[in-house]
Amino acid sequence: MTIEWKDFEKVELRIGTIIKAEVFKEARNPAYILHVDLGELGIKKSSAQITDLYSLESLIGKQVICVTNFEPKQIGPIRSEILVTGFSDTEGHIVLSSVDMPVPNGHRLI
Repeated sequence: MTIEWKDFEKVELRIGTIIKAEVFKEARNPAYILHVDLGELGIKKSSAQITDLYSLESLIGKQVICVTNFEPKQIGPIRSEILVTGFSDTEGHIVLSSVDMPVPNGHRLI
């Protein structure tokens, strides 16, 4: 299926830096709560099932690509405000989408 450019423009993909990560104790499946600095948009939270490939320590300072214009979603006791994007590897573990050089937080994918 193809989409028109105007459809793609509706999705806000922005870069942010993970500044804090913590175990999401109440999650049904192992997950972290990520606090992502999105520059002018502020610091937003997201629940992420990425415990198989990432330690809490390895996430701090990592830049990730996020969808920033979804409706917030209540996941147990936290309100997930963004979707941190990633791809499944061959074993179904999520590999975070990132950039290969630093860019300013909050910049939109163009």
